[in-house]
Formats: sequence, structure tokens, C-alpha cells
Amino acid sequence: MKAAILTIGDELLIGQVLDTNSSWIAQQLNVLGIKVEEKISIGDDASAIKEVLTRLLARIDFVFITGGLGPTKDDLTKHTLTDYFNDHLVLHEASLENVKRIFKAFGREINEVNRQQAFQPLEAQVFVNRNGTASGMGFEKGGKWVFSMPGVPFEMKPMLLEQMLPFLSQRFSFPQIIHRTICTQGIGESFVAEKIADIETALPSYIKLAYLPSVGQLKLRLSGYGQASEFEIENFVNLIVARIPEYVFALEDRTLLEVLADLLRARGKTVATAESCTGGYIAHLLTSLPGSSGYYLGGLVAYSNIMKIKSLGVQQKDLDAFGAVSQQVVEQMARGILLSTGADYGIASSGIAGPDGGSVVKPVGTVWIAVVGKEGIFSKEFKFGDNRERNIVRAALTALSILRRKFLLNH
Repeated sequence: MKAAILTIGDELLIGQVLDTNSSWIAQQLNVLGIKVEEKISIGDDASAIKEVLTRLLARIDFVFITGGLGPTKDDLTKHTLTDYFNDHLVLHEASLENVKRIFKAFGREINEVNRQQAFQPLEAQVFVNRNGTASGMGFEKGGKWVFSMPGVPFEMKPMLLEQMLPFLSQRFSFPQIIHRTICTQGIGESFVAEKIADIETALPSYIKLAYLPSVGQLKLRLSGYGQASEFEIENFVNLIVARIPEYVFALEDRTLLEVLADLLRARGKTVATAESCTGGYIAHLLTSLPGSSGYYLGGLVAYSNIMKIKSLGVQQKDLDAFGAVSQQVVEQMARGILLSTGADYGIASSGIAGPDGGSVVKPVGTVWIAVVGKEGIFSKEFKFGDNRERNIVRAALTALSILRRKFLLNH
């Protein structure tokens, strides 16, 4: 069955608010076996809402709407949908009690504006919002359904998961969609495509391969529809992994940091960082998960040469001879942070993030990364490109990947 996601709000169109709802909703629908065919964002305009709904319901089974259910005059969704489905508003007692409950919790009396939020379309399926004052609604027309939810994520998410999807599951039997994700780091989309071209060609029509690139990482998602079996998809996963084994860090939808953190915890190891061009971004990643104090001891952003010398023991003569962006300096930085913190592993970065500062010999995007442990030291030069933000992210992820691949996987 097919679905569309419609997000409503002028704030979305002018870029004031970032739409994170539609991607999250799509993920949940795919798990249930509902294929999302279209995502649309429109403003708070009644005629636009009706026009889009008419077009979508001509070929779509389910439409999921977020936004426009608030108490102010620019929130048009409820009234527009009521009119579109030839319904009328009546007081919904459960919604009223919910609004009163929320106002009471804040020690306030309900006002008339918020009381109006308790009025719901008579023929609609109402989903009381336990996390806010705007109830959700479900409208049925010719066997097709339109669901309307609040735009606030912490209100929308539980409403969809706890009420609307179970409501649908009781009424429809959805085909299974099987997803498998291969997470890679350190190899580009075009290089992977070249290496697995024959495997991709051999995929049957009911198994699709999607390339999902982001800065420094690439996910490959295999999706099986209809007659696809777990065994068949697993076979294709194994074939792909066999072509690029050194770049694969997970066979499920996980981040590199999550995988690395699990390895550090399992082995009882700690890490510290000495950063120049990445400006503390490696430390930021390492501390972004709960419980990171169990494996991350601390770090230093040694941006200037003086800091490299005084705090990390980098030799002036090596800075003079090779420059700050060099193997000699980055290795001394890694050893210096290891010595000062007593960590099991030290990570260091030194490079030219850009947009200026490069040369013919060391262009913008040149980064040296070193990782050191009792097993020895590994260092390598990388060329990441000319975009400062992407260079920082790529360098940080590459450093974490080196720790995982060259050190932790060998234990």
C-alpha cells in the first residue's frame, strides 16, 4: 500500500523550521510495510491543502499530515479537513478533559481559545494527544485514510506509534518489507558502485539497492518487497561485504561512533585526543553518547605551534623542518596526549581545513592523522577536498575509523 506525507506550515517554506517529521514518519511506515511515494510541504493555505489532498487521494492509500492544529488563527488544518470531508465540529469530551488536565498541571485555567481545540469533526476518528492540547484525526473516504497530527515532534511521534499505526494494523494486512543496511566509512559512492556493479545488476526486480551518502560515510540499503526472503537478501549482503570488507563497520543502521564505543567498552580501553585542524570535533563525537566517560579520558585542541610544543612535547626542529601538517608532528601529538593522560590510545589530527592556508605541496584538505597505542603507531596523510566543514567531519570520522580498524579489531 502507498502513502504520502504532507507537512503544513509557512515556517517550513521560509526555512525557519527544519522538517524532521517527514523522514521519521517514513521510517516508521516502512517498518510497517507501507511504501512512502511522496513527501510534500505546503503553507498554511486552505485551498492548497484541499488541492494537494485531491491529487494524492486519486492514487495514494494513506496520507499523513503534520502541522496546523494549534490554537491560533493561522492553524487551518482541522477546519480545512472538516470542510473537505463534509463534516462539522462538535465538542469531543475526551479531548476537553485532556486539555483541562494539561492546563491544571501548569496551574492555569483553560481559556476559550484552548477550549476550541476540544472541538473535533463528528465523523473523524479522534486520537487524544497525551503530550499536548491538539488531538489528532483520522478521516476515511472510499477506503482511503487521511491522518492529521500535530507538527511538534514530541507530540507527533507517540501519537503515530502508539495510536495511529496500531489503529491501521488492526484494519489492514501489510506486506512485509525487509531492509538490510551496510554501513561503510572511507570509500565514496562511485567507487562502491564500480566494485559491486555486477552484484547490483544481478538483483531481482523485487530487491532494491539504495546508496545513502553523507559526509565521510556511505550506507547501502537493500530493500526486499513481496516475494523477497531474508535468506536471499542476506546472500546479497554477504556478496557486497566481500567486495569492500575493509570499509564496512556495521551490518545494521548504526553510527560509526556507536560501533566504536561498544568496542572500547567491551575491551575496557580508553582514548584521548590531540586536535589541531579538527578543532575538538573528534572529542565532540566521542563524548556525544551517554556513558562516554567510561572510555574517553579527555583531550586538547592544540591549534597553535606554541600549544603543540608546550602541551604535547612537539619538537621545534620538526615544526621548522616539516611543518605542523606532517607525519612527524602528528605522531608526536598522538604520543604526547597518550603520555599526559595515560589513555590506552591517543588520536591526533593536523591539517589545513581551509578555505585558505594551502600550498602546492600541501593543498587545502591535506590532513595528517595518527593513532597510537601499545601496539604501535599508525599515521597517514589524507586529501579531503576544499570544503572546510566537510574536511573537519571527514577527518574526525577517518580518525575514529582508523582506531577501530587498525587497533580494536585486532584484539
